[in-house]
Amino acid sequence: MKYEKVKKDLFIKNRKHFAVRMEGKSVAIFNSNDIYPISADATMPFQQHRDIFFLSGVDQEESILVLFPTCNQEAHREMLFLKETNDHIAVWEGEKLTKAAAFETSGIKTVYWLQQFDTIMKSVMAEAEIIYINTNEHLRANTEVETREDRFIKSFLPKFPAHQVRKSAPILHELRSIKDALEIELMQKACDITNAGFRRVLNFVKPGVFEYEIEAEFIHEFTRQRSKGFAYTPIIASGKNACVLHYIENNQACKDGDVILLDVGAEYANYSSDMTRCIPVNGRFTTRQKEVYNAVLHVKKEAEKLLIPGTIMKEYHQKVGLIMEEQLVNLKLISMDDIKNQDPNWPAYKKYFMHGTSHFLGLDTHDVGLWDYPIKENMVFTCEPGIYIPEEGLGIRLEDDLVVQSSGKPFNLMAHIPIEADEIEDLMNR
Repeated sequence: MKYEKVKKDLFIKNRKHFAVRMEGKSVAIFNSNDIYPISADATMPFQQHRDIFFLSGVDQEESILVLFPTCNQEAHREMLFLKETNDHIAVWEGEKLTKAAAFETSGIKTVYWLQQFDTIMKSVMAEAEIIYINTNEHLRANTEVETREDRFIKSFLPKFPAHQVRKSAPILHELRSIKDALEIELMQKACDITNAGFRRVLNFVKPGVFEYEIEAEFIHEFTRQRSKGFAYTPIIASGKNACVLHYIENNQACKDGDVILLDVGAEYANYSSDMTRCIPVNGRFTTRQKEVYNAVLHVKKEAEKLLIPGTIMKEYHQKVGLIMEEQLVNLKLISMDDIKNQDPNWPAYKKYFMHGTSHFLGLDTHDVGLWDYPIKENMVFTCEPGIYIPEEGLGIRLEDDLVVQSSGKPFNLMAHIPIEADEIEDLMNR
């Protein structure tokens, strides 16, 4: 990894919080992700499973974390099983965690090599009565590809048919939704890197550049600042492309007079940032473009005020819809008659603002969280209203990353990233 070492205190604290929520005589098991093949001997870059990272800080393949807080043998209350390293592996694949390095990373004293797993777990499971399995229960999860965790569950549970089964996901969704101060520092770092990339792009964009050239400017800046790269597939959408919500081709020329929608974010230490800005290709918004831009910015500023402890997300999105409705009437995109005759299940404003305003952010860009409960202090959300007008070839979305505060107004991790239309124009024309 490129990032600076994360303090192990974070992972020690996370395991403690998870353990106190487990039932008695229970063991929880977490697996690393696979290194996914492409074809021949090529593979995709490794991405660690966020849950095992959250609980251990271990960021390499073929790793297993076992938690058994009530185990009679103290050494087996927390265990890591790692791929055994040797000189041959070091030469061909690079340095892997030694047992000493694993302790320095995670704070876990008991570290075994992976080949010892079956033997150790026989004694552990003889004492345990309940097993927590780690299934992917994100609301938008795509589970077509069988993961290492899926294979483990399928092979492990039949060996212990007398044990009760519980899910780790509800506990992790609660814990991961509220960020520790160290996590917020890492997310701030990711946002700072994103800021550097954006300012670089403001100096680069001009009529005739291609969307992929802008993408290249971002990745150059992200990499030189110790990021692995984009937290998610970047959207560099000029002109009418901005009206495609998940446009990722990034292969068109940017034309004089168009606006480019940039939905990009750097990752840092596996933590995500998520930013959207819109900039004029020639450095100046037209009157109409600025009118729509400022309408979106107004909605964003008003929506931020609603992200306070106690807010219910469903009600929040409904309130933001009403704020957007007013702006769309002012822009003459919808009328009062449209509102009067609208389908309650698909309000009139949805014609031009068809997605949600906020989502959880953290180790995943669309992070796990408790959607049906009141939001709490130190939850982190995006705020990203947008207006998309295909008939005008114009799409505007603006997005920042916000930490919910007990004092009221959320803390904006992207407050230092230019967002006012006049400031963007000034920076592009210096």
